[in-house]
Amino acid sequence: MIDPRALRTFHEVCRAGSITGAARALNISQPSVSSAIALLEARLGAVLFERTRAGIVLTAAGHALQARAQMLEHLLRDAQAEVSAAAEGLSGPLRIGGTPGALVSLLPAAMARFEDSLSQITLSVLERADRELTAMLREGDIELAFVTTAMEEPDEDIAERTLARDPFALIVGPEGGDWPSPFSLKQADRLRWVLPEAQGAFRRQVDALFAAAGVPVPRDAIRCDSLLTTKALVRDCRRVTILPMRVAASELSMGVLRALPIAEAAFERSVGVRWLKQRGMSPLAGALVRELEGDSIG
Repeated sequence: MIDPRALRTFHEVCRAGSITGAARALNISQPSVSSAIALLEARLGAVLFERTRAGIVLTAAGHALQARAQMLEHLLRDAQAEVSAAAEGLSGPLRIGGTPGALVSLLPAAMARFEDSLSQITLSVLERADRELTAMLREGDIELAFVTTAMEEPDEDIAERTLARDPFALIVGPEGGDWPSPFSLKQADRLRWVLPEAQGAFRRQVDALFAAAGVPVPRDAIRCDSLLTTKALVRDCRRVTILPMRVAASELSMGVLRALPIAEAAFERSVGVRWLKQRGMSPLAGALVRELEGDSIG
């Protein structure tokens, strides 16, 4: 069995980029670090990195072990945090990430009910682009990722569950106007748009709506990935956008934005969660997902 202390030393070498840097960070001698790495390599029967003038270069075996070392580091961090939280009567901690739209669609309503059964909870929520979330799951930075689902099969080590479906709508400002309902995107070139910038699942779905209408994506468009800014531009600048209904629900209920059905919207947006299969879910994460399942709309 691998000595966990040696694995943590290896992790620090990877993070520092050198034996010297790791020794400084760990407050031990450089020979002690070198000895720990040599024993680890002997135990594994593999060379983990090559030493160069610029620092270390990981071998294929080193890259494989680095992922496990990162997971151990996060496991120890979470264990300490969970014990501290339990001593203070708290539930958690739970770290989740997600795309802005998926988080808005799923998290608030579920948390409103979830907190009724928990007196206190330690929860961290991080907004990231699609491409970053899988890496964060693998590295242990987050336990759950809230994303657009059912677009493509996730990688073999990632589990996915769809929890809600949400129709797309044309979102317009509160001003009057003779808007046809449903609105056809064949008239898209008459309007000024705010559209997503990031090359993620949400943008692909929006682009697919224009493709279904047989029209190009409008060129007169502000590209923006901030939901707050997108909705403000629509509200104040006489622009329009396409959003799932849940994402704009708050503004729609207050009357500061209006939603029109889209004639070509033959599919709905699916949102849900992803997690790392080999790690599974903590009791708190599992309880949150069960709340989300109870709030499913499809």
